Amino acid sequence: MYILYNSIGFFFLLVSPLIILFRLLISKEDPKRFLEKFSIFKKENIKETIWFHGSSVGEIMSILPIIESYEKNNKIKKILLTSSTISSASVIKKKSLKKTTHLYYPFDVNFICHRFLKKWKPKIAVFVDSEVWPNMYKILNSKKIPIILINGRITKKSFEKWLWFPSFAKEVFGKITIALPQNKETKKYLKILGVKKIKLIGNLKYFKNTQKKLKYKSNVNFSKRKIFCAASTHYNEERIIGKLHLNLRKNYKSLLTILIPRHIDRTNEIIKELTSLKLKVIKRSSKLMPKASCDIYLVDTYGEMSKFLKLSNLTFIGGSLIPHGGQNPLEAVRMGNFVLHGNKINNFIEIYDLLKKFKLATNVNNLYEMEKVFKKKINFKPSKNILNKIDNIGKDIFKKNIQEINNYL
Repeated sequence: MYILYNSIGFFFLLVSPLIILFRLLISKEDPKRFLEKFSIFKKENIKETIWFHGSSVGEIMSILPIIESYEKNNKIKKILLTSSTISSASVIKKKSLKKTTHLYYPFDVNFICHRFLKKWKPKIAVFVDSEVWPNMYKILNSKKIPIILINGRITKKSFEKWLWFPSFAKEVFGKITIALPQNKETKKYLKILGVKKIKLIGNLKYFKNTQKKLKYKSNVNFSKRKIFCAASTHYNEERIIGKLHLNLRKNYKSLLTILIPRHIDRTNEIIKELTSLKLKVIKRSSKLMPKASCDIYLVDTYGEMSKFLKLSNLTFIGGSLIPHGGQNPLEAVRMGNFVLHGNKINNFIEIYDLLKKFKLATNVNNLYEMEKVFKKKINFKPSKNILNKIDNIGKDIFKKNIQEINNYL
């Protein structure tokens, strides 16, 4: 099966210049750094390196506290952090990381992976979430470099795809030294797929990732408005939020909806849709604060979600009204928000079960239900005791992840 996989990889490599060119044209690649994906980069003074890899913003945000912890550890000389997207690179760039070098993850082609590992010589390789790469895993294993899958997540859909090639799956997953899944479902799938050592610790996203407060730069600022947040929204959900704002505005004249889409490359499309509803929109990137006439403040930047969630008491979490599986609601809860969500939340079932037990979240299926919850929860104040319980869960998970990684250093 590796022969077929590598044949596909070789074909991809042949057409990759065209793919890269297209992605450059649509601003999906960094014109100054895309060669890093071919393992072409300036070699640094490399010491004993700990390597972390997460695909995009969500994965990187979940492991940043671990990286920041290792930045303070005098025994750690060098940290390599790789990711695959421009958005994740922009988040990392904002952090003051002295020991950490960021690179784009290389294509999973044999000679490219060999070149990457020859230059960096990592002591361990830590992959986040669902980042499973057959060639990289095989070469790491051959070099006896421990492979740790932290906050592991395998969805039912992904699991079923791996089952099309059961022998190949067991060969790939069997190379994982230890897997730390984020939920029971993933633990079950990883065991079937061939991972030998598994420890269920919990979801790293429980851990609190603090951010600085938002600074106001306008006479008419957020503090004079009734704030409602809609976070991590997807296609079609922004229109629903826009209609909700129109309905609520009749009774809440000072209402401001802060909209934080999952993918900011959809910004122009979202603005077009909202303005068609006769809503007035201001983008975060414009650096303008919302005037009294503004309906929607659209956050088209990455890594600032918590700043805006702190302004609200009530947040809708997207990816849940469409067949996506939902997005992580914990950040909104930690910032003191009650969470609304649709019924398509299979990616975060265990987390939502806990939040409902603590009476911090509820399901909504339509505009009427959204309005009803808004009126009931707009002045919501969470119990400090419950928030402390969630924080303690996060601290325990964080500590255990660090301990497991340290076992291989």
